Amino acid sequence: MNGYLVFAHKEALEIVRTWRIWVLPSIVLFFALTGPPLARFTPELINALAGEQLGQFKIPPPTYLDAYAQWIKNLQQIVLFALIIIYGGLISTEIRSGTAAFVLTKPLSRAAFVIIKAIVHTAFLALTLTAGTLVTWGVTLAVFRDAPASALWKSALLWLVFGVFFIALMTALSVMIPAPAGAAGAGLGAYALLSVGAIWEPLRTYSPAGITGQATSLAAGTETASPLWMVTTSVLLSVALVLLAASLFRRKEL
Repeated sequence: MNGYLVFAHKEALEIVRTWRIWVLPSIVLFFALTGPPLARFTPELINALAGEQLGQFKIPPPTYLDAYAQWIKNLQQIVLFALIIIYGGLISTEIRSGTAAFVLTKPLSRAAFVIIKAIVHTAFLALTLTAGTLVTWGVTLAVFRDAPASALWKSALLWLVFGVFFIALMTALSVMIPAPAGAAGAGLGAYALLSVGAIWEPLRTYSPAGITGQATSLAAGTETASPLWMVTTSVLLSVALVLLAASLFRRKEL
């Protein structure tokens, strides 16, 4: 157990002392700070610049729900793409640098190496998302003077399930594909397939493919069906992907 805790501590320190502590949190913080003002003032700018072209069509006044929807939209696009690219080399980079071979000379199994990395980076994502959502809520309250938290946190927590699924997927891909760029490309391809697959109702209802649409609906304050099945499937698939990565890594030549 001590070996596991030491490696988890090493992994956490590596996040704090390298570029990872800056990239993802900076992206999240940027959108948390700019999303609510953008949601508040964009309709006014459009009406001011293109009022005559809009004719009788009037953009409705923005509300705090528009800020929440903007936050989820940014998570589902830019933040998720950044996450996929960042974690394309989660395991393969450690193999190429020789860190994996050095660490595994200690009392640490290959399976534990993969699983602990996935857990630590899942915790990092959860903390980053929590901080970003808190900032979004605070800025939304300042801009709109009204910001009930329920819709924001429900949608953010649902998206977190999707983000964790992609950390698990990138963990497996970074074992299977030696080049980080190749693993990132495969991850982006998987995201595209899920986006297209969400058109099919059974896949949208019972798989991770439906989470993005469901999170958007929650952020907009729209009543939706229970996300229980898609959350359950996503969690089970995440566990299966990490176990697959651990199994493949056990047979991989370092």
